[in-house]
Amino acid sequence: MSTVVRPLLGVVDEQCREIVALAREFAEKEIAPHAAEWDATKTCPREVMRRLGELGFMGLKISEEYEGLGLDTLTYLMVLEEVAAADASVSIMLSVHNSLPVSMLEAHGTPEQKERWLKPMARGEVLTAFALSEADAGSDASAIRAQAVRDGDGWVVNGEKAWVTNGDIADLVVMMVRTDSPEDRRGAKGISTFLVPAGTPGLKPGKVEDKMGLRASRTTSLHLSDVRLGPEHLLGQEGQGFIYALSALENGRLGVAAQAIGIARAALEHSIRYAQERRQFERPLADFQAIQFKLADMATRITAARGLAHEAARAQDLGERVTERASMAKLFASETAMWVTTQAVQVFGGYGYMRDYPVERLFRDAKVTEIYEGTSEIQRIVVARGLYSD
Repeated sequence: MSTVVRPLLGVVDEQCREIVALAREFAEKEIAPHAAEWDATKTCPREVMRRLGELGFMGLKISEEYEGLGLDTLTYLMVLEEVAAADASVSIMLSVHNSLPVSMLEAHGTPEQKERWLKPMARGEVLTAFALSEADAGSDASAIRAQAVRDGDGWVVNGEKAWVTNGDIADLVVMMVRTDSPEDRRGAKGISTFLVPAGTPGLKPGKVEDKMGLRASRTTSLHLSDVRLGPEHLLGQEGQGFIYALSALENGRLGVAAQAIGIARAALEHSIRYAQERRQFERPLADFQAIQFKLADMATRITAARGLAHEAARAQDLGERVTERASMAKLFASETAMWVTTQAVQVFGGYGYMRDYPVERLFRDAKVTEIYEGTSEIQRIVVARGLYSD
């Protein structure tokens, strides 16, 4: 495939090139051939995550001290793009595992918590989920109602969480619940983070959601009925959980940007091949200027989205605050994915509307990138606020 479509590897160091090349090879051989089947059956074998763990990709952002790769953000995004180009469902499972849970554990976990969880997470033996949203608390995440009540030196938790990626297959759920009281609400400062292992009595997954896209990725609700958690389950300080999550959102949003870029790239690659093979009026579609212009615009937008994401990644690796840049990257990349996949369906014509062809799945997968990890509307609010700050 043309180097115009894929990221330039000559501008990164040798380690990054080797890791991205390994990710591309694994994605093309072990993931892409099964993507349509996994989408149809709404399953992704756990073996895939185990194999990703063996290659080190379940510990992309985990420090070497805890058996992870400790990668810079740029390399992390390039790996996610390769996986997403093969199957967006696998990429979001990988991204969720490597983003907020890892960031929050590394920054705020006790030595015992880090030792207990980060090493098996890096090896792919423990798959994580992140539970913040609720049925009535999506964009306004600080409005969550799941409640933890003090009981001795621990807590008893009741409530429900919604739209949890990996919800019914995760071994550990990093969960946000209220620790203030209904009589004394403290807003964002009344929310704490708990590490809740799967199988904890009272924790039960709900039904697997029947989604438009990312169908191989498991998304469920979580029901909490008198879930008892000891002090060892509290991550960091009580009442600081939402603040921890906000500080880690940059990684999540950049991860979704990389996912969106991978989806868009796959759609463009399929469109190029199809335009060269499909003939109309005794000529390949690729000979028609109308198709050429579509493909050129698709490639240009993908490259621009990648540039935004990679600029934010490089800045983060230098220790800079990239809240607005991460939102810009997520906003532009997700809307690019939706636009590019729409154009891809158009290039394929009637075949693009059929499930026998991959662009139909990519079109469905693209939509959610404009919604989760903060909707496009929320990203615009974040960017606009940044314009007014000093």
